[in-house]
Amino acid sequence: MRVVDVYTVQPWGLYMARPTPGRVQFHYLESWLLPSLGLRATVFHFNPGHHRDQDFYLDVVHIRTGPTAWHTEDHYLDLVLRTGRGVELCDVDELLTAVRHGLLTPEGAERAVATAVSAIDGLARHDYDLNRWLAGHGMTLTWRDA
Repeated sequence: MRVVDVYTVQPWGLYMARPTPGRVQFHYLESWLLPSLGLRATVFHFNPGHHRDQDFYLDVVHIRTGPTAWHTEDHYLDLVLRTGRGVELCDVDELLTAVRHGLLTPEGAERAVATAVSAIDGLARHDYDLNRWLAGHGMTLTWRDA
């Protein structure tokens, strides 16, 4: 169980913000679950000396929504977005290992790759600007310090 400061539900997603006690790299995180895109968009608030060159961290996930709970299943692929500069696909090795060990079906892996490719394409078409890309999907993300 983790303490959560804020939950906000929109027709297209769920926002969550919480402290991360005990983490060396960061002290707070904010995430938006975006079921129609199969993504979790996260902003990490890094501790001094641990900052990373990224604006958003996008996890490829399967999201099941419900009236009182949302569930995510990590599909191992991640995207590191540097606004206006580019996006990096990460953890392909983790996806392949998960399939090899039966943690993710080959069909699930195919969906994960398709989701990542679609996100990379959408971001590239919008100059690697997450907000511009999501606006085209009718989504406006808000963040604590924005």
